[in-house]
Amino acid sequence: MFTEVITPRFLETDALGHINNNTYGVWFEAARDKFFRIFNPDSNIKEWNLVMAHSSFDFLKEVFWGKDVVIKTGISKIGNSSIELTHAVYQENKLCTIGKCIMIHYNFVTKQSVNIPDGIRSILETHIFTNSWTATLDELEDL
Repeated sequence: MFTEVITPRFLETDALGHINNNTYGVWFEAARDKFFRIFNPDSNIKEWNLVMAHSSFDFLKEVFWGKDVVIKTGISKIGNSSIELTHAVYQENKLCTIGKCIMIHYNFVTKQSVNIPDGIRSILETHIFTNSWTATLDELEDL
């Protein structure tokens, strides 16, 4: 599982005073950085080999400016060329938002998906998370 701490910025709030729903896609992408480096350790954009096929969010509680959020990311499924990631946003130890993303290992020259190499698959398997995000942050740390 990966952990990212983000400090919400004032510009990410909306007229209702909480974090705008469009912000979560940006936060979740930032939380995937360590995952990206499994496929592309040098972050060389000319050798990029992932494409997003799906993204969704479920908003459970409001998130507010001025208090850090912790984003947990785990891998829920590994296919031949696809990986399903799950995300959870916590603020003040409370689960606020969950999300899902499907990434495809992809060859941008041939425009086709590519099987995940065994070495990368082994690393990905160490980040499998099949539990529920219903746990508090403290409980997740014990897993």
